[in-house]
Amino acid sequence: MKHVFGWARFAVAALLLSQCSFAAFAQERAREQNLGAGKESSQSGLTGAGVGSVDGKAARPGGADGLGNPRLGGVRHPLYRLTRSDVVAVSFTLSPEFDQTLVVQPDGYVMLKDAGMVLAQGLTVEEFADAVRKAYRGYLHDPQVAVALKDFEHPYFIAGGEVSKPGKYELRSETSVAEAVQIAGGFTQQAKHSQVVLFRRVNDDLVEARLLDMKKMLKERSLNEDPELRPGDFIFVPQNALSKIAQFLSKPSMSMYVSSTQF
Repeated sequence: MKHVFGWARFAVAALLLSQCSFAAFAQERAREQNLGAGKESSQSGLTGAGVGSVDGKAARPGGADGLGNPRLGGVRHPLYRLTRSDVVAVSFTLSPEFDQTLVVQPDGYVMLKDAGMVLAQGLTVEEFADAVRKAYRGYLHDPQVAVALKDFEHPYFIAGGEVSKPGKYELRSETSVAEAVQIAGGFTQQAKHSQVVLFRRVNDDLVEARLLDMKKMLKERSLNEDPELRPGDFIFVPQNALSKIAQFLSKPSMSMYVSSTQF
């Protein structure tokens, strides 16, 4: 009988211990949740690039320069980024004597009056304005800067190979590969419709190549696989079948597909 009562006392003690542990755990979880709510509320009162982003960059939920659903990767509606030979006008609201018009040099830099060299290539207009503000903080107190893009290289695409009018064309609006072929005069009788190549620059040294079966697309009356062009794209229509083509190749190797007499 004593043995039975001993087991009963042990069971009651174990039950009380488990209840205490559960209560402590619940209190700890409640405390963590309250702390988390406090952090979120404190973040909601902030403004600027740090809000809604772990790495300190502004969240871009899908407007200009936001990620969309592009057919060959990248961004759907990217903001324009400065490049060589672009012309920008820089104006100072409170110090008009520093107003100036600048041309992006071949090395990507511009020479600011009294502030020296500043990198412009690869920056959006807003990012470049921030770079100018930082450059003049040693000369002006809280400089108010506005930047306007005056002249730039117009977006273009190139069509070559077996099209009626090979050449360089302005990319004025959203244009697919099939539409670009028609802009270039359409296929010639020697064209290989089933192996049209779309070349797209990845960086200064690398080019992406993609084979497109335009014959199948047009036959099935389905253009779901017809990608939209991006500035600088090159469309090549071969005369004979291309048995193999690497997905990525160096820019010099593209010369085998391009004849200087076409342009």
